[in-house]
Amino acid sequence: MEIGPLFIGVIVVVVIALLLVFNAIRIVREYQRLVVFRLGRFLATKGPGFVILIPFIDKAVTVDLREFYLEIPRQDSITKDNAPIGVDFIVFYKVLNPKDSVVQVGNFAGAAQNLAATTLRAVIGDIPLDDVLAKRDEINTILRAKLDEVTERWGVKITNVEIREIIPPPSVQEAMTRQMSAERTRRAVVTEAEGSKAAAVTVAEGNKEAAILNAEGNKQSAILNAEGDRQSAVLRAEGFALALQKIFETAANVDDNTMRLQYLEALKAMGTSASSKIVVPMELAGLVSAFTVASDVNADGGGWAGGRGGSRTTTPATPPPAPPTPRAGS
Repeated sequence: MEIGPLFIGVIVVVVIALLLVFNAIRIVREYQRLVVFRLGRFLATKGPGFVILIPFIDKAVTVDLREFYLEIPRQDSITKDNAPIGVDFIVFYKVLNPKDSVVQVGNFAGAAQNLAATTLRAVIGDIPLDDVLAKRDEINTILRAKLDEVTERWGVKITNVEIREIIPPPSVQEAMTRQMSAERTRRAVVTEAEGSKAAAVTVAEGNKEAAILNAEGNKQSAILNAEGDRQSAVLRAEGFALALQKIFETAANVDDNTMRLQYLEALKAMGTSASSKIVVPMELAGLVSAFTVASDVNADGGGWAGGRGGSRTTTPATPPPAPPTPRAGS
């Protein structure tokens, strides 16, 4: 009868001991920390790894050091130029000081959400509507800096702020649509004008190149024509020189009678001309005198070719002096 209660007591003691040991031993992960309070006072921040606590004396609060995000619902704000606008964004944060995140703030998520809403209204109220729509990155930077100033004393770091959507009022959206259409029309007109300008410039460049090519062609043609004329003149001069040389060589072998016949042919040609004045060379004048004397002798019957009284022996007239032998190059 006495063994049963004793056995039950032992079992109870063992169970209590196991519970105490289970509560006293903690395994802390790498991304966690334990903020330990002993008898209500802060003791230390422990972890990661194996941690032993004193049951009923030490109390531990687990803090996660990973980065989290907090969605801020749509907030209606008024811009600097009195335009209503709706903005919703996301806040990314990370605990840097586990002790301050437990001791300094009771509900970080709620505090951060309200702080972000009020900060957003203050920031949007200092910016015109056009800048709100066009400068999201600047607004994100301003929000992150202002939130981080407050959360720093809570041991929390605001790592990033991203605006997800900006909703302007319907009238502003309609005006933006008209503005966008007008801007696209203006760009189309500008693009068309630039295209026409580029085409005109291309045509002008083409005309310029064509004129340059034509000028170059005319220049080459003139050079070739001049070269041909020069070569033609050279060939004509060479031919004339050869002709003169041939004439000189032939004239050197001609006797006096042949020269006289040539002079007579020249005299006959001058007689048929319409000129009133004729310049006669000395050689031709001598030939004419000799011819006249010979004609007179024949007329007196002294010739040996035509008298009726038989043949006579007549002393021939003195022949004219032979023309000078032409010199080479004269």
